[in-house]
Amino acid sequence: MNFAREGWTFIVVAALIAIVAYAAALNRRSWPLWLLAVVLTVLALWVAYFFRDPQRTGARGEHLVISPADGKVVMISRVDEPTFMHGPAMRVSIFMNVFNVHVNRYPVSGVVEYVERKSGRFLNAASEKSSLENEQSSIGILSGSDRILVRQIAGLIARRIVTDAKQGEHVQQGTRMGLIRFGSRVDVFVPLTAEITVKVGDASFAGVTEIAELQPR
Repeated sequence: MNFAREGWTFIVVAALIAIVAYAAALNRRSWPLWLLAVVLTVLALWVAYFFRDPQRTGARGEHLVISPADGKVVMISRVDEPTFMHGPAMRVSIFMNVFNVHVNRYPVSGVVEYVERKSGRFLNAASEKSSLENEQSSIGILSGSDRILVRQIAGLIARRIVTDAKQGEHVQQGTRMGLIRFGSRVDVFVPLTAEITVKVGDASFAGVTEIAELQPR
């Protein structure tokens, strides 16, 4: 299995701590230390599991908007988005818990025209207020004549957003866009003319699940 590069330090440190606990348990022949070593092993395995980065394949196409995140669709709403969409748009919000893959992927192919990092609070990422007040990173992509905005939003536990996008670069649908550590949310803004193909409560998988269809160009 592949692992996200940002996770290797955490994975190695967690594994080393578990190894030290086993060494101490062997040296002291202590059952409490053996129990601690087992708990630390489970924790180390979970850290590796969290930073997994599986290969993803699925439908691709210039009229498709693919989910940028694993998780659950928690909101679909019409909103005003002034920073990149410059007006009304449809927003699909995907909440990621600590057991989801946290590598994010580009929902469309195109040119990155907008990248903005905004510091803020760490409210529950599933709440409406989090889209305005939480720490976040926004990536605006011009795909043909359509504007698509992806917003990575930190949550209660998530304290680190990684965004690979650079303004002016060409990106490919389904490839890695970044990562958010330990539970968070990703919003996707599409034109009002797009047909939303998911509903609230649906599970989504980054690089696989189709969440909207754009009007033919």
